[in-house]
Amino acid sequence: MDRIAKTLVLFPVSGMASIIPSFFVYGEPDRPLDIGFLHVETVMARRNVHLGEVKAHKHDGMSQVTFWTGGSGSYFVEDQRLDFSAPAVSFVPSGVVHGFSVEPLGSDAIVMSIADSLLPSIAGQTTLVMDRPVMISGQGPVQIWERLEQVMRLIAEEYMEGMAGAAKVIPSLAAVALTQIGRLASDAPILPQSPQRLLASAFRLLIDRRFRENWPIEHYVSALNTTPHLLAKASEAIFGLGVKDMIVERRLLEAKRLLLFTVRPLEDIAYEIGLKDAAYFSRFFRARTGMPPSEWRAQHLFREHSL
Repeated sequence: MDRIAKTLVLFPVSGMASIIPSFFVYGEPDRPLDIGFLHVETVMARRNVHLGEVKAHKHDGMSQVTFWTGGSGSYFVEDQRLDFSAPAVSFVPSGVVHGFSVEPLGSDAIVMSIADSLLPSIAGQTTLVMDRPVMISGQGPVQIWERLEQVMRLIAEEYMEGMAGAAKVIPSLAAVALTQIGRLASDAPILPQSPQRLLASAFRLLIDRRFRENWPIEHYVSALNTTPHLLAKASEAIFGLGVKDMIVERRLLEAKRLLLFTVRPLEDIAYEIGLKDAAYFSRFFRARTGMPPSEWRAQHLFREHSL
C-alpha cells in the first residue's frame, strides 16, 4: 500500500474564543478524575455535539490517543495542522490545545483518554515519549499501522464489553498501542512546542522530583530560570492551575496512590509526601476530598474490588 507522508503546516485558528475551554471529554465540563481513570469512545459517538468540527479545546488532567479508522479531514495541535486520510493517529498530552474538522459521513476514530495519574505506570512499558504531541498520517510500515488498528479495536472492545479484568488489561494494551505510535513517529517531524508549554512541562517534571522536599516557589522559579509571573502564566494556560495548586495536586495524587495501592499507615504516607505528621496529613486530605484518608481508602478499595 502506497502512502504519501503529509506535511505539517501552520494552521491559524479563526474565531478562537478568548479562553480555550477545558473539557472532561468533548462537550462535557471538566471534572476530577479517579486514580487510574481511562475512557474509550468513538469520535462519532458525539456527532450530535460537534457535527464533524471539534473546536479548539484541551484536557487539563488527561492525555488522548485518537486513531482515525475512516474518512479524512484536518487535525490541529496548537498551531500545527495535519491534513489526513485514515489511517492516522495522534497523541496529545494534557494541556495541549487541539481539535479537528472532518466530513461527518464516513469519518470516525477511536479516542482513548488516559488520566495523568495512570500515565506513569504505562510510561514504563512503552517507548513513546509522552511529554510532547505527535501527529502521524501516511508514513511508516503498513504492518505497524495494521498492528495499531488491531490493538486499538481490541481496547475499544474490552472497554465497551466491560468484562471481568478489563480494568487491568486495558492499560497494558494502551502501552502496546503507544509503542506502535512511537515506532510510527520515529521518522515523523517533531512538532514545535511553544515556550509557554515547554516551561509548563518542565515545571510539572520538576514538581514530580521535588514536591516531597517542600520547595518554596522561589526554588522552582530559580531552577527553571524564569520569573514568578511567567511560571504562573504558563501553569494557568497549560494546566488550568496556579503554581501552588500544581504542587498541592501532585502531593494529593501521590497520597491517593499510596492509599489505594499500598497498605502503608497514614504516618508513613504523610512522611512520603512531605507532610510533618498523620494529623496534618488528615487535615490536608480532608480539606481537598471532603473525607479523611482512612475513609477515602476504604471507600475506594471497596469500589476497586467490586469492579
